[in-house]
Amino acid sequence: MSVYHVNKKNIRSLMIKFFKFAPEVVNGTCPTCEEQTLLVSVTRDQYRCITCGTDLQQHINGKISYIPVISSPKDIETIKGFKDG
Repeated sequence: MSVYHVNKKNIRSLMIKFFKFAPEVVNGTCPTCEEQTLLVSVTRDQYRCITCGTDLQQHINGKISYIPVISSPKDIETIKGFKDG
């Protein structure tokens, strides 16, 4: 019986190979909960805050910024209070 050594590199290569999914984890400030937190990629340009669970879209305009994803009209009410920081 062979033993497969599991480490971060092996898990990542297995996920890419079998699931075609390679999440990226970055540090950032969530505009919803205003916390310095980890953001996990859901797709190439969308991330989820691990503190509050908000889905964020990544925009790169000289600096990387994350803004909430608006998926329904109810979400507009949630983000009306945001200010450009």
